[in-house]
Amino acid sequence: MNNRQPTLDEVAKLAGVSRGTVSRVMNNRQHVSAKARRAVELAVKELGYVPNVAARSLATQRRGAVVLAISSDDPALFANLFFAEVISGVNAVMEETELELLLVLAASERGRERLARLLQSRGADGVMLLALRENDPLYKVAEQGGVPVVHGGRSLVRSPKWYVDADNRGGARRAVEYLISTGRSRIATVTGPLDMHVGVDRYLGYREGLALAGLSDERVVHGDFGESSGAAGMARLLDEHPDLDAVFVASDAMAAGALRVLRDLGRAVPEEVAVVGFNDIVTAQQTQPALTTVRQPIEALGREMTRMLVRLIEGEQPTSLILPTELVIRDSA
Repeated sequence: MNNRQPTLDEVAKLAGVSRGTVSRVMNNRQHVSAKARRAVELAVKELGYVPNVAARSLATQRRGAVVLAISSDDPALFANLFFAEVISGVNAVMEETELELLLVLAASERGRERLARLLQSRGADGVMLLALRENDPLYKVAEQGGVPVVHGGRSLVRSPKWYVDADNRGGARRAVEYLISTGRSRIATVTGPLDMHVGVDRYLGYREGLALAGLSDERVVHGDFGESSGAAGMARLLDEHPDLDAVFVASDAMAAGALRVLRDLGRAVPEEVAVVGFNDIVTAQQTQPALTTVRQPIEALGREMTRMLVRLIEGEQPTSLILPTELVIRDSA
C-alpha cells in the first residue's frame, strides 16, 4: 500500500494552475478565480492531499510560523541594504502562505536560548539561517530544534543539506578577469571575513582570476564587509602597494569606503585606480563614480530560501540552489 503524501507540485500539475495558486486556495486567500479554486479542490480530493502546515494548525489551534535567524545583535543591521533585500524576498513568499514570520537576532547566548525554547516548544515549523560565521553556536541550536533548516549560504566545515547561495567564486573571478581585460595588472583586494564561506569564495575567485593570467595575488588586506573596514583596507593597500592600479573589493559597502579614501588622497578613479565591488546594492549606483560591481540576486536569495523551507514543511524534498551572478559595468572600472 502506498501511503506517500502527494506534493504541492503534483496538486498544481493536476489542477493545471501554478504552485502559488494552490497555496492561496489552501490558505483560503482572495484573488483566486472560482474556476481555479474548483480545479484545485478537485485535484486535492483526487490525490488525497493534506498540507502538513494545515494539519498541524488544526491539531494545535494555531497558525504555523517560520524563523529567520540572524547571528547579529547590531542595531545597524536594519540599515544594511543586503539584509533589507533578503527580508524583502522572504516576505514576498510569506505573503503566499498563512505562515507567520519570526525574526530572531541570535548573536548572544540569550538570543540563542530564546530560539532554542521556541523550537523545543514547537513554536515554529522551520528555520532559515543567515550570515553565520564558522563555529557559530546557532548551527547547533537549529540542528537540535527538530524542524527543517535552510541555510542562506554554505559553510566551510559543514555540509548543510538544504541551502541557497550565490556563485560568489565565479563572480569574483569574472570581476578580476574584467579588470585584466582593461589593461590592469597590479590588482589588489579587500576581502570579506575569511571565517565565512562567502568571504573565502570571493577571495579564491580573486586569486583564480590572477593565477590564470600569471599575475601576482599578494596585494591583499582583510575586511569585514563593512564600509569602515573598506576604507581602512584601501588606506593600507595604498601604503603597502602604492603602485596598484585596481582593487577588487568583496562588498559594495567596503567599496564605498575604498572610493572615499581614494578621493581624499587625490587618486583618480578609474584613471589611476579602478574599483570593482560585489552585491549591487542601491549604494553602488550612488557612489562617486558609480560603482562597477558583481550583482548577486539578493532578493531572490530570500525568496528561494523561503520557498525551499515551505516545501520542506509541506513534506517535499527540494534541491539546494546556487544562484548566478553577473558583472555590472559602471564608471569606477
